[in-house]
Amino acid sequence: MSWLHNPSTGPEGGADLVITPISHDIGGLRVRRALPHVKRRMVGPFVFLDHIGPATFEAGKGLDVRPHPHIGLATITYLMQGRIFHRDTLGSAQEIRPGEVNWMTAGRGIAHSERTPPESRTQAQPILGIQSWVALPKEVEEAEPGFFHYQGESLPQLEDGGIVARVIAGEAYGASSPVEVFCGTLYVDVSLATGSALPLPDEHEERSLHVISGEIEIAGERFGEGQLLIFRPGDAITVRALTDSRLMLLGGAPLDGPRHIWWNFVSSSKERIEQAKENWVSRRFGLVAGDEHDYIPLPGAKPA
Repeated sequence: MSWLHNPSTGPEGGADLVITPISHDIGGLRVRRALPHVKRRMVGPFVFLDHIGPATFEAGKGLDVRPHPHIGLATITYLMQGRIFHRDTLGSAQEIRPGEVNWMTAGRGIAHSERTPPESRTQAQPILGIQSWVALPKEVEEAEPGFFHYQGESLPQLEDGGIVARVIAGEAYGASSPVEVFCGTLYVDVSLATGSALPLPDEHEERSLHVISGEIEIAGERFGEGQLLIFRPGDAITVRALTDSRLMLLGGAPLDGPRHIWWNFVSSSKERIEQAKENWVSRRFGLVAGDEHDYIPLPGAKPA
């Protein structure tokens, strides 16, 4: 049986909600932020989704996201083009290249920076990727922070004609990623050739699809670059590529309750976020090794 087989017995469905992202600036680069959204705060454990690029840095320029803090979440950085260098308060120093995964568990608290490596600034540099956050289940919100890097060849890759699917985190189509997750997770990078058809996996209750590039059709409706489509649980969804397209499938098990999000902090407790604010102002997160002399001030805080 092909891995593309969809055993869903639910009705043939379409998008229940379509989100057009808002553009934001991060470290000198405009990105499109699809989550959180006023109509949908999260999909499965995913509470944040940034579509980075496509863009090209001129020679001498690059991404400069200064040291900043996180609690109660894990960040997932995945690139299709370009290079980013990660440093954090654990002493991690890791470059990420296309097809690789940087997974950072913030837990009780971590700070990090993300910059274009100096050697990549000597010439024009394209960048394209997705950065997402997953909220941690309540039982591990205050876990020890950690950083993990995964080479691209360690991720399962499934192919069928004009379809290539790489399971970044969690499980899909019978394959499991080596990336350690804290709850049921769907996170898959899919490339579709024109005319190919992809059934969405149905083992996850909450599912969505982000169009990175190209144009697709679902249940007679057309969708294009940058849109996030959210589906009803149980519906049988088939994606048809009208052009060569690239998609990110994301979702998973519903989170164990609502989350509060303020700046870079995610928590089930408002009081915990207030404490994190105070800790950042008081510089109690520690220093980012190799990037000790710069940081992003707490929004709204008076300069020290």
